Amino acid sequence: MNSGLTPEILLVLLVLAGTTVLFVGEFFRVDVTAGLVMLTLAWTGLVSPKEAFSGFGSNAVVAIIGVMVLGRGIDRTGLMNRVSRRILSLAGSSEKRLLGVICTVVGLISSFMQNIGSVALFLPAVLRISRAAKIPASRLLMPVGFAGILGGTLTMVGSGPLIILNDLLRQGGQEPFGLFSVTPIGLALLFSGIAYFLVLGKYVLPSKTPEEEKVEGKGPQQRLIETWQLPSAIYCFRVPEGSPLSGMSREESGLWRDYGVHLLALLEGGELSYAPWRYTRFASGQVLSLLGEKEDIGRFASANGLEPVEKSLLCTELSGEGAAGFAEIIIRPKSSVSGKTLRQIAMRKNFGVDPILLLSGAEEVRGDFSDQPLQAGSTVIVYGSWNALRALGENPDFVLLTPVEEEKAREGKVGIAALCFLGAIALALSGFTLSLSLLSGALAMVLFRVLSIEEAYRAVDWRTVLLLAGLIPLGIAMDSSGAAAFVAGELMKVISGSHPLLILLSIAVLTTLFSLFMSNVAATVLLVPLVLIIGESTGLSPRALALLVGVSASNSFVLPTHQVNALLIGQGGYHNADYIRAGGIMTLIFLLIAVGMVYFYL
Repeated sequence: MNSGLTPEILLVLLVLAGTTVLFVGEFFRVDVTAGLVMLTLAWTGLVSPKEAFSGFGSNAVVAIIGVMVLGRGIDRTGLMNRVSRRILSLAGSSEKRLLGVICTVVGLISSFMQNIGSVALFLPAVLRISRAAKIPASRLLMPVGFAGILGGTLTMVGSGPLIILNDLLRQGGQEPFGLFSVTPIGLALLFSGIAYFLVLGKYVLPSKTPEEEKVEGKGPQQRLIETWQLPSAIYCFRVPEGSPLSGMSREESGLWRDYGVHLLALLEGGELSYAPWRYTRFASGQVLSLLGEKEDIGRFASANGLEPVEKSLLCTELSGEGAAGFAEIIIRPKSSVSGKTLRQIAMRKNFGVDPILLLSGAEEVRGDFSDQPLQAGSTVIVYGSWNALRALGENPDFVLLTPVEEEKAREGKVGIAALCFLGAIALALSGFTLSLSLLSGALAMVLFRVLSIEEAYRAVDWRTVLLLAGLIPLGIAMDSSGAAAFVAGELMKVISGSHPLLILLSIAVLTTLFSLFMSNVAATVLLVPLVLIIGESTGLSPRALALLVGVSASNSFVLPTHQVNALLIGQGGYHNADYIRAGGIMTLIFLLIAVGMVYFYL
């Protein structure tokens, strides 16, 4: 430990202060700020050029690259689509119920799996649920990430700081903790975090991502809807006993002809049918997904005594563009369907899509055009599942103009993808480094053709990579210059002889601050020997103080510098201000619970 404030320590503290200002002020993107920090440290000589760029080969950065590729591979097999459907069927489309279920599952899994792994595993499912339930991803991803971090405090193998804590205690002549010694604290932290978002989430979480706010960020579906003024609200109704609709065919009901309403899908006995054929008959108990103007749908529902269903899995899945969408198709010249009507080609029966709008020359037809001949060059707007639209695009009679937003799932690779992911986690739990384990699993997915190498490259969010790699040299500089030890030593001098609660709070705050800008494992290694000495000199339990350090090293919410937060910042479209607002309160809750429970442990 340095005996005083040296010029080198002062310079490191100035860089740290500047980094904090840039992050809080959001003068640049987070990755640009991290790059500036990295280069500043190198040019000022606080770290060598080799150390400045060492972050790109660090365990944390390589691990997060591996986990991005693994998550993409799991998603491509359609496995997480099944998971998202199961969660939706359990929690419905209620934001609070979804948050409660997902956060609890992710938090509990994180107790035995690295939190970055558990969050990455559920990331594709959460994004699908976001689309299906029409809840902005920004309102789900941050709570899930926080739950993953908090879940790491449930057991002594849930996070890096707690894993290394017992080794540090043995070196200090203290008895190590048992596997579940920290569980009471971890449970209190996890469920208080979940409760925090359930109660205050609507006030502290952003409701829209930047991509949703900007016109240029709109996807093909939104542009298509706006260009052709398509009705985009989907309504679901159940056919009750005694409804006049029971026993009628789709055509007999006059659904399209008399009301201008489209039947997108029908759910019966757990079986989902897109674009039901005109001879499909309605029966009580069916759930209908209808598209059209609200007034027209209201008239149809009223005339047939239909019951609205707001929380149907069918409705949330279709309305969120998770499994289906609109597409623009053109009839090819010399097509076999040219000159034929929709009724003659049985478009719903043979192609599984529902025709919404016909554009033939200068004529735009929105009503019933079932008997109007299709001409070469005519454009038809249709709605159907992504699989049906993809098949339509491969048909030689049509040209598909709209990009299919969901790639065809490689369902035959589900088992292989799951083995690659679980194998990587098993390697990490066996004692191999996280980076080696996860990158091995990622490469296995490429070798077994779950992903192509091009897809693997596209899976990596390089903004996240630069954010983490750029901040790692700052942690190196704080450690090698003695700045971290200097700050810790000076603080401990000030609080020596104070009330036990003040000492505990100071240790927790210092650990939290260090963990924001340096590895939480490094912060634990630096502070545990120091707090063991403090415990012996003040009469407080050294083991309790060490446990507080190990737990508080996970209190990384106020800035997106933790691996989990860095992984989610791009997917959720977050700004630093979002983490400061939501993470600031979470940090205070964490401090109060951790300090309070360790105090009673004393």
